[in-house]
Amino acid sequence: MITLAFVGVAHIHTPGFVGLIKKRSNFKLKTFWDPAVEKANFWAKETGATVAPDMKSIYADPEIDAVVICSETIHHEEYVLPAVAARKHVFVEKPLGFKAADASRMADAIEKAGVLYQTGYFRRGDGVHLYLKEQIAAGAFGKITRVRASNCHSGALGGWFDSKPNDPAHDWRWMADPKIAGCGAFGDLGTHMLDVLIWLLGDVASVTAQLSPGTARYPGCDELGEALFRFKSGTLATLAAAWTDVADPISLVISGTEGYAYVLNGALHLQSKHIPGADGKTPWTKVPENQTAGFGAFLDALEGNKRITLVPVREAAYRSHVMGAMYEAASINHWVDV
Repeated sequence: MITLAFVGVAHIHTPGFVGLIKKRSNFKLKTFWDPAVEKANFWAKETGATVAPDMKSIYADPEIDAVVICSETIHHEEYVLPAVAARKHVFVEKPLGFKAADASRMADAIEKAGVLYQTGYFRRGDGVHLYLKEQIAAGAFGKITRVRASNCHSGALGGWFDSKPNDPAHDWRWMADPKIAGCGAFGDLGTHMLDVLIWLLGDVASVTAQLSPGTARYPGCDELGEALFRFKSGTLATLAAAWTDVADPISLVISGTEGYAYVLNGALHLQSKHIPGADGKTPWTKVPENQTAGFGAFLDALEGNKRITLVPVREAAYRSHVMGAMYEAASINHWVDV
């Protein structure tokens, strides 16, 4: 039996994570803690767990194997560092840190402790992305010249982050406050496809970006943004992310000197002379099955599944570094070297 505790339950993904744990017979959800006691009380009642008197009691409990940190981003470092010092395995919601400095300090501590680490980059498990990574590495598209990525939903249009004074456990207003979340919509959603792009194409050389308040439903918060960046390989890329889109049909476009690929409503389309039958006329279905990623992969790894690949903490920290550079570029209306 693997015993878990939640340190912070403010994130919008908390309900989904609790649901996944409840489906796993090998896991015991022992306790919750959050500085907003009413939130911890709600989840303890929902699961039959206890409410910890403080964070230290969780880290001092030898029965607890791992902690799930679903707090506001501003608290990540103060919760992560003592967790790994106590040799607890950690799942930390994305982004790992506000910017490069705090993310790097957490990465140092996690690596030194030698504990399991995972974050919420679940798009690596998509069969389409796994296939594209394989084909890019094989040179199926020649030299990759440009890429476009998008991750958008209607969160601002639907008021997902409106205050809920009568339902504090499901009040996610902080996620639309960059002083607490570290970013707005662009960072919140954009980091998922930023992760995929770096995973596919390597490190970034320089970035620039523009952010917009969109509907201005959440004052002081970017509800959408778009970045332009250059990879060290020379590939040019754009990244769009927003809470203001009614739909997001085209999530990825890859153009190379010997082929192309795009993802339309989740279906892959591609053309390459190096892939027999890939003429671009019909959706390409010869892709691997989706793999467990994100939080599910963390649970699998805790169970000892050696086939699971977690997101290395240095990679998570690098995403925070690049995203921080994008926000800096937007603030000065200029290019920023990464």
